[in-house]
Amino acid sequence: MYVCLCTGVTDHQIRAAAEDGCTSMRQLGKELGVGRQCGRCACMAREILRESQSRDYFNLANMLAQPA
Repeated sequence: MYVCLCTGVTDHQIRAAAEDGCTSMRQLGKELGVGRQCGRCACMAREILRESQSRDYFNLANMLAQPA
């Protein structure tokens, strides 16, 4: 789905940026242009970024919790 109509950024692009190490809205703005024009996408983009980060944390915690 499109999150930022001004720059044509999708939720998949935001998730990919999070996987590549993007950790803040400032970085998303620099890399993808999200939230730089009208700003209506900022809340949704932030939510997707947080969701991606918490899922990565959850996956890492599960991996570390498994016996070797």
